[in-house]
Amino acid sequence: MMRWGPELLADDRTAFRLWAPDADAVTLELEGLPPVDMAAGEGGWFSAEAAVGADTRYRFRIGDMAVPDPASRAQDGGVNGWSIVVDPDAYPWRSDWAGRAWEETVVMEVHAGTCGGFRGLADTLPEIAALGVTAVELMPVNAFGGTRNWGYDGVLPYAPADSYGSPEDLKALVDRAHELGVSMYLDVVYNHFGPDGNYLNSYASGFFHPEVKTPWGGAVAVDEEPARRFFIDNALMWLQEYRFDGLRFDAVHAIANDAFLDAMAAEIRATVKRPVHLVLENEHNDSDRLAAGKYDAQWNDDFHNVLHVLLTGETDAYYADFTDRPAERLARCLAEGFIYQGEASANQDGKTRGKRSAHLSPTSFVAFLQNHDQIGNRALGERLTLLTSAAKLRATTVLLLLGPQIPLIFMGDETGSETPFLFFTDFHDELADAVREGRRDEFRKFAAFDEPAERATIPDPNCVDTFERSRVQPGPAADTWRAFYTELLTLRRERIVSGLKHASSLGAKALGDAAVSARWQLGDDVLTIVLNLGSEPVRVPEGPPLYASGEPGAADSCAVWLA
Repeated sequence: MMRWGPELLADDRTAFRLWAPDADAVTLELEGLPPVDMAAGEGGWFSAEAAVGADTRYRFRIGDMAVPDPASRAQDGGVNGWSIVVDPDAYPWRSDWAGRAWEETVVMEVHAGTCGGFRGLADTLPEIAALGVTAVELMPVNAFGGTRNWGYDGVLPYAPADSYGSPEDLKALVDRAHELGVSMYLDVVYNHFGPDGNYLNSYASGFFHPEVKTPWGGAVAVDEEPARRFFIDNALMWLQEYRFDGLRFDAVHAIANDAFLDAMAAEIRATVKRPVHLVLENEHNDSDRLAAGKYDAQWNDDFHNVLHVLLTGETDAYYADFTDRPAERLARCLAEGFIYQGEASANQDGKTRGKRSAHLSPTSFVAFLQNHDQIGNRALGERLTLLTSAAKLRATTVLLLLGPQIPLIFMGDETGSETPFLFFTDFHDELADAVREGRRDEFRKFAAFDEPAERATIPDPNCVDTFERSRVQPGPAADTWRAFYTELLTLRRERIVSGLKHASSLGAKALGDAAVSARWQLGDDVLTIVLNLGSEPVRVPEGPPLYASGEPGAADSCAVWLA
């Protein structure tokens, strides 16, 4: 079976290959050199060797169309430009990194483009490490159309976006993080391709199943060996060549092929000879994927959604599934992981969602109050600092950072940022119009945007200002928020983490309409948390708490006991 992408055979010789089963002939074009006819092989593969080495610009010509290598390791001129041969072993690694145990994980999700690219983010790593964050998770960095994007419109999954920096810059970022004791995770998208720069369908239509619909078009045909290999090798590249410590698989419910996912996870575990962590985003709350032990955790949207209702009172769209008995729902989330474990979802037209999850460890769930989706998929990108009171936000942050689920914070949370994080792209002409209008149309279900004039106020994703406004700025009480986060993460590291490996729930219950009490066994200790977002006080355990935000049991408070 041929593998995707160029392969350096020697300093001055490279093998090129392309799966193009719909093409009659393929020519390899090398910048400044004569073209090379590629040999047709079995199964639609074309191959050629050339006397060129690293840094060579190349592309493929099929008929009158010049296309980049879909497995390009770097691009010159964006996703429609020349691909570049990269030496995967050229970077001189400095750190000798053994990784971190999963239960130690505290994640900060970061968008590299808004932080000044890979080099700019590397400069901020000492500050992130000092906070107590143990893992930085990058939103997708694969090449996309234009110079600014969330990353989920990527079309060249092997190539870091050149607007963020070079492959060497990304490796230097990972290296610097490891020197500081910080793990690096990467969000990868294996369920679709973006609309600008994706040429696969023109010469390899078998890469997709057009009859299987996803929100982004025809499903990727991961049951076909070339497509299957394309993504598995991509995952291995990030973990081996770039030394990432883990991957977050975006929207696996849109892949709808558990056999592929499990085979990829198994091959990763068998191939990468050091600890790596694999995390799912799965709207279906499929606990079977977690119980099998192939993955470390899943993003727990239920945790966010029910707390968002309690913090803001919002009930539009998917929040409608969490407005009835929110304290009871939160108690189930804290005790069992998922809230929806087979119940019907009103927001999904009565379809059932989820499977039983009480048997799973609390560390099988990644909890968050905010992330790129939950801020950026708001029409105006507002953060919780603008949607709820500081007291309520502090109380729920205590629950997040001292609870046993794996906590994730979004860049800027730690400084109380009030900067929006908006949806931004860099498309042009008809595609730009379609994205702008499609984005605004998404908010028809929201009462604040049910009229055309109101939807017209939603920022244009393609406007440069939309991107610039999304660069994180510290909030007005930044020092106070940073000290608060640092104190909590110190307590987590010193008092909570040691008991998480074998943590188990001892139950949780609602203490009214907006208050809960939850208990967990952490080794020899019992962790108790009482969160009260209501107006009336509730009863709390006797004795001094390990930590309290507000008076224990009082309105807008959260208190923690460890005994």
